[in-house]
Amino acid sequence: MILVADSGSSNSDWMLNLPDSKPLSFRTKGLNPFFVNEKEIAKVMKDVPEILPYANEIHEVHFFGAGCVTPDRREIVSNALTEIFPTAFISVESDLLGSAYATCGNDKGYVCTLGTGSDIGFFDGEYLKTSVHGIGYVLGDEGSGAWFGKQLITSFLYGNMPKDLSDKFAAKYRINKDIVIKNVYQKDRPNAYLASFAEFMSEHILHPYIDRLVRNGFDEFIRTNVMTYPNYWDFHVNFVGRIAYYFDLQLREVCEVLGVKVGTILESPIDKLFNFVIDRETQVLHT
Repeated sequence: MILVADSGSSNSDWMLNLPDSKPLSFRTKGLNPFFVNEKEIAKVMKDVPEILPYANEIHEVHFFGAGCVTPDRREIVSNALTEIFPTAFISVESDLLGSAYATCGNDKGYVCTLGTGSDIGFFDGEYLKTSVHGIGYVLGDEGSGAWFGKQLITSFLYGNMPKDLSDKFAAKYRINKDIVIKNVYQKDRPNAYLASFAEFMSEHILHPYIDRLVRNGFDEFIRTNVMTYPNYWDFHVNFVGRIAYYFDLQLREVCEVLGVKVGTILESPIDKLFNFVIDRETQVLHT
């Protein structure tokens, strides 16, 4: 049995191939090793009743996750998963590589994540080329849920949000400066907290203020990330994540204005990623 995971900072999607049955799918909270430690990851997995009966039968785990960009961070996840799946081969890679497999397959192209955070890389059909981007929600993450959440919160707290929207924002979230500061600076997973406010945009996307905010965020992402590549117009640019998926109209229009060729836009890569991994491992088995 092979278990495949795509993990962001907010949620993790899992799929397990079962003999003579459709794949088993389930979701956990995000397992970004920058925000959760080895014990917390193991605890999350132990609380998933669907997977425990198969723990000793799983022989491969392929985990693609946000924050899994350095050996020490990947080791945190690997050690935790080894505790749950003691007989399995564990592979831990970045979520960006998983998104490249899901959108590009074996073809060349750019892949961008626009979810809780944001990132970009170039996939040459075999390897993902490292980039200078993906520096996190404090310094970067342009166009991400966390980035949009910061814009909404600061606009609301500073009194710059249009009154009709401000009233609705206040009624929905009932926040003030003290609540925001506690969640951002004192509690765990501040990026996921910030990204949770992006839901407000989807509810009011027809409002000129929100439409302009979304377009400005995508414009900043494209200019800061995509257009820094000297040949960005030669290949399709693929997008993965809830922000890209739910605001695809604005994203496509911004890309068209800036000369970016949009490829695939996926809300979640897990289905295509799962199929890619299963097909690849099957081919290896028969060679």
